[in-house]
Amino acid sequence: MEIHLIDGAGQNFVFPVNPEEITISRGKGLETVNIVSLGEYDFPAGEKVKEIAFSSFFPAVYDPGYCNYQALPDPQEAMNRLTTMMNSKSPVRLIITDTAVNVLVTIATHNSTFRGGEPGDVYFDLTARTWREMKVHTNAATGGGASTAKSARPDTKKPAKTYVVKSGDTLSKIAKLELGDSSKWQQIYSTNQKTIGKDPNRIKPGQKLVMPQ
Repeated sequence: MEIHLIDGAGQNFVFPVNPEEITISRGKGLETVNIVSLGEYDFPAGEKVKEIAFSSFFPAVYDPGYCNYQALPDPQEAMNRLTTMMNSKSPVRLIITDTAVNVLVTIATHNSTFRGGEPGDVYFDLTARTWREMKVHTNAATGGGASTAKSARPDTKKPAKTYVVKSGDTLSKIAKLELGDSSKWQQIYSTNQKTIGKDPNRIKPGQKLVMPQ
């Protein structure tokens, strides 16, 4: 299992150590109304935003017993990167391989802990909340004898997501990372055949591929 955070620029951050557990909290929104002489009543108000939380640490030294890869980020720089993602107004994509989690989220909180007996390591708790695009409807009235209301509907079509090919990438690897399923490489190839060419195995670093919707 790997946990990825991918920002809007396509930069992929992979957590070096898997957490012992991941918690996904779901809830139903309720609006409570107090009716005189009858008491309180709950009315359904839609689904609440999901929360995904886990705890782990950034090790200062590689250990093959628990590290996912050798080129470890500096623990302080890793925490700063999480802070940058948290403070950004744009969502990031959270992918947890071997699970169904592949969603846009905002990082709600992340807390750091430094332990005296483990110098250099940084422990953290992270909570992400699923992101929803806000849909706003406005009414505009025109002057004159009778007023006419016009409602403006925003364009809710999501822009196409792109991925920049890196050295060592394959379409299967990109499909696993971006779509959560390596077998979807054919969809990526079909969408980007003009860019890739006749051979799907000959993708080049720097190519910008459009991810299928």
